[in-house]
Amino acid sequence: MLRLMVLAVLAFAVVSPVGLIILQSFLDRPFYQDASELSVASYTYVLTDPSFLDALVSSFLLATGMVVIAIPMGLALAFLMTRTNLPGRRWLQPLILLPLFISPLVLGFGYIVSIGPVGFITLWTKSLFGGAPWNLYSFPTLVIVAGLTHVPHAYIYLASALSRVNPDVEEAARVSGGGVLHTALTVSLPLIRPALVFASMLIFLLGLEQFGLPLMLGDPIGISTLTTYLYKLTNLLGTPSYNLMAVVATVIIATTLPLVFLQRWLLRDAERFVTLRGKGTAQRPISLGRYRWPALAVILLWLSTTVLVPLLGIMLRSIVTAWGEGAAFFANVTVDHFRQVLTAPNLIRGIRNTLLVAIVGGACSVAVYTCVAMARHRWRHAGAQAIDYLVMLPRALPGLIAGLAFLWLFLFIQPLSPLRGSMIGIWLAYTVVWLAYGMRIISSALGQVAPELEEAGRVTGASVWRVGRDVTLPLIRSGLIASWLLIFLTFVREYSTAVYLMTPNTEVIGSLLVSLWNNGQLDLVAALCIVNLIMVFSGLMIALRLGVRLHD
Repeated sequence: MLRLMVLAVLAFAVVSPVGLIILQSFLDRPFYQDASELSVASYTYVLTDPSFLDALVSSFLLATGMVVIAIPMGLALAFLMTRTNLPGRRWLQPLILLPLFISPLVLGFGYIVSIGPVGFITLWTKSLFGGAPWNLYSFPTLVIVAGLTHVPHAYIYLASALSRVNPDVEEAARVSGGGVLHTALTVSLPLIRPALVFASMLIFLLGLEQFGLPLMLGDPIGISTLTTYLYKLTNLLGTPSYNLMAVVATVIIATTLPLVFLQRWLLRDAERFVTLRGKGTAQRPISLGRYRWPALAVILLWLSTTVLVPLLGIMLRSIVTAWGEGAAFFANVTVDHFRQVLTAPNLIRGIRNTLLVAIVGGACSVAVYTCVAMARHRWRHAGAQAIDYLVMLPRALPGLIAGLAFLWLFLFIQPLSPLRGSMIGIWLAYTVVWLAYGMRIISSALGQVAPELEEAGRVTGASVWRVGRDVTLPLIRSGLIASWLLIFLTFVREYSTAVYLMTPNTEVIGSLLVSLWNNGQLDLVAALCIVNLIMVFSGLMIALRLGVRLHD
């Protein structure tokens, strides 16, 4: 009965926001107006709007370009890190994963102030060489930046798959005369094909959901994607165009949802590609010979481009009053921006609320994910499969759409209306948006519990939930702590979900950055980015200190 109750609550939390979006898309005006009627006029307007069609094409091109860049680079990184004697692999591991935990909004701003037309690095390059060989504000650059910053998303899946390939299989190929490259292409790659397909679809999905980078790098030159087009509809007619926004949101969901479930379907056959079983075989790193240091240099160049360059720009921008052509750096150094952040009531609330939703809300979310995972754990019932599908559904919702859906849910269902202006409402949206991620890390911990331990408890007459409380949960305690730290990092960097849920009392850093950027308050954006980065790196240091695997 308790499992069915968990299933019912999960179904309501996941399906009702999506259902409300679809309902609104077929109304001729906002759902809260009594005169609203069923109509397809909104679909006609949006689907024939040249701006929407341009945004649709741009989104697909961006997603495709990200796959073309991120997958080969992620694969090369995974091979070097798991299969070779690359120098410094131990300390490179956390550095490679850094872009996963930095908000795209922060990275986008960092690129603007570092290599934009008047960025610090651009100006230094011009002073030395008379010009800069790049143009940040162009669609190809947007694709390159997005692709490079999403390499870690491909890396974590491909590295995991390569680590499960029995090295004896590759060794046999090399003994028979195959070179390193030939063995990698003809043996290793076919064995990790499911991971390659999964990672490719994940990157494509993330490309369709991109909001921060297109807003920062594309919007100034008139490039729109589906998410930025949706965001612009907020005030298209002076008031939120809910019916038009719902149509765009429905199109995005209709595009991403099949990809999410196709990923799940493809993973069904992944087990037959596993070649490492039982105790396994000791890894024998492939010697790179004289290419060791050039390979390391390429990785460091990628890290510098994706992390060091934007973060350096943000740090410099946060301590100057003026920048650009003719501005002397040391004559404009100041800490006033941080003083403004620490004295402005809304910014102080944003920092406090971010910590609140990340620390306390993160712990509560882990508790929710644990309840759902425990309900699913070893449940031989059709409800278990229903939970699997429900957990995957929010993965098709970009944060911007999820926040919009929960806003409408709070407006539409009167008993939930008090959540509209509360941090509980934002926490609920965060929890649902990251449901699939949270469930994955909790399920990973549960999977390490031997079935016979739980079976021993049930033999004594204890109920399933009693066994879970007294046996299973104590055994995964360290996994729950690690999960809380990972959710903390995720909630700290989240920016788009709260955009539509933000009120004068529920500001969080992510939504404040979007608002401040739109208002041109770059001084505060830079200082607030630094505050956000301090939170991220503090969480990362604690996680690494405790031995948490950052890619779980």
